[in-house]
Amino acid sequence: MKETFNLIEEITRLDDSIYFELGNITHNGRAEYAAEHGYIKQVRILKLNIARSAYVEMLEKYINTNYELLPLEYQGWEEWVRTSEMEDAMHKILLENNLG
Repeated sequence: MKETFNLIEEITRLDDSIYFELGNITHNGRAEYAAEHGYIKQVRILKLNIARSAYVEMLEKYINTNYELLPLEYQGWEEWVRTSEMEDAMHKILLENNLG
């Protein structure tokens, strides 16, 4: 099953570094669970209902192709590592949504 992403999250790693990720309510729930169990420090939704731009579709396709969807109560946290092209797409998504 493929995920559709419609929000942007700010995720704080255990070392206090921060990164931004596409998500949806399911992914956010997984991140909240990870934060509550000490796998990440914090997650916060920066913007809901983002526009379905070409960059969102590109990054969404990359994530759906390269990563398995994990259960809500997954014991750990999997950070989706992006290629430089996908990093650029994420940066463009942040700019499109006035977050970068």
